[in-house]
Amino acid sequence: MNLAFFLHGIERYGLLIVFVVVLLEHLNLPGLPAGVVLPFAGIWAAKGHSFIGTLIVTILAGLLGSILLYYVGKLGGIKVLPYFLGKSEKTRKIYDKLKARMEKQGSLAIFISKFIPVARTLVGIPAGIMNMNIFKYAWSSTLGIAVFNVILFSAGYFFGVS
Repeated sequence: MNLAFFLHGIERYGLLIVFVVVLLEHLNLPGLPAGVVLPFAGIWAAKGHSFIGTLIVTILAGLLGSILLYYVGKLGGIKVLPYFLGKSEKTRKIYDKLKARMEKQGSLAIFISKFIPVARTLVGIPAGIMNMNIFKYAWSSTLGIAVFNVILFSAGYFFGVS
């Protein structure tokens, strides 16, 4: 997916395209990174669309993607790791660090991971594999996603207003 496609989609389909693109990003699927999507969604909101409504859609999409990956880890376990990690040694190292942090810090590691590229989308898999409490995982994810999205979305919104 490229930026022109996203911009055309957001003009045509509004919140639906915002939801789908943010969901895909949180599912760790190819597409546009949140660092690009969220500011443009903010600019779109500044052009006469609901700030709060659009922001909530981005948070819900991120949470849904995160919970789906949690269940991929929980139900698929170790068998799904090669698909998500690929052949990249760098991605494997990120995963190993995430797992170690989660074992040590639990919910705090989930919250912090939502600010780190790649980790923000992969963290659900080890959380599911480790059978982390789903409510703690969802709460920590929601807080991290909300803070991250508010920052990037608001930057785009205020840029779009001026």
